[in-house]
Amino acid sequence: MKTIRSRFSHLFMISIICLIEGCEVQVMDFDNTPRGNFEALWTIMDRHYCFFSHKDIDWDSVYHAYSPRVTNTMSSESLFKLLGKMLEELKDGHVNLIASHDMSRYWKWQEDFPANFDLTIQEEYLGTDYLIASGMKYKILEDNIGYVYYGSFSNDVGNSSLSQILSRMAICKGVIIDVRDNGGGSLTNVERIASRFFNEKTLIGYISHKIGPGHDDFSPLYPKYIDSYKGIRYQKPVVVLTNRGCYSATNEFVSIMKYAPNVTIVGDKTGGGSGLPFSSELPNGWSVRFSACPMFNAEKEHIESGVDPDVKVMMLPADAEKKIDTIIERARAIIENKSKE
Repeated sequence: MKTIRSRFSHLFMISIICLIEGCEVQVMDFDNTPRGNFEALWTIMDRHYCFFSHKDIDWDSVYHAYSPRVTNTMSSESLFKLLGKMLEELKDGHVNLIASHDMSRYWKWQEDFPANFDLTIQEEYLGTDYLIASGMKYKILEDNIGYVYYGSFSNDVGNSSLSQILSRMAICKGVIIDVRDNGGGSLTNVERIASRFFNEKTLIGYISHKIGPGHDDFSPLYPKYIDSYKGIRYQKPVVVLTNRGCYSATNEFVSIMKYAPNVTIVGDKTGGGSGLPFSSELPNGWSVRFSACPMFNAEKEHIESGVDPDVKVMMLPADAEKKIDTIIERARAIIENKSKE
């Protein structure tokens, strides 16, 4: 028999929850058998996963569909595959079963949609004379429009680097910030970058967390604000480029930037992934990571399924054949028009 405890993976969320109601998590005991591990995983998700109602998932039906397939003579590999398939029913890219030999993943939030991004085409715009700072590739295009590509919010961004980039872009008509295929990373980097485009403290969303085992047992919504950076900020037109590969922290970044003045979101809907991760361990030592704290925009709407662009643009095959990025070109046109207003 093994005791199962769950833990939050974001320290700032620990602080919030400790302040509100303490950090005690209910303890559960399950045998280290295929049946015990199945029951542990289903129960952990049942008590802590946060999007059952939002996604209209009947978790009891999932139990009845998968439970008969569990036998205490099945191999660890077979059990892992079965449990991974069960977690796929949640259709959540933040949900992973992690063992020493494998990790289950759900990718359809991105795979079932057009890519709307091509690195070989992007190279035509960046060339070889671009600059790099804090993981950001940037240059000024020939029409005097700045272009910045940020491929991962896991690449730490320093304030000095941001000031350097924005200072260089001060002569531009506007800036394109391309976060397509950025799968997420640190929310600290999200806030650090976004703060450069706000001139005052602004409400940008809400967050909640589970306060009981019921699927709808949530705390009140707590407001989230973005502070305005006290140093160099950008005041000219900005276009943020998105596609379905924008997930997790990038999804949050796009949601925040919707409230920034002079910003237009262009491209495809983001991939979503708004639930802050929570983790727990099964009796056999496998860990499960899943969404536990839902995040909302300033209108109190879920952003788990993605953020819509202000201007929807898809890459055109005819443009791609000519090494033209349809989405970048639309962004350039938008900035050109705004600069004349």
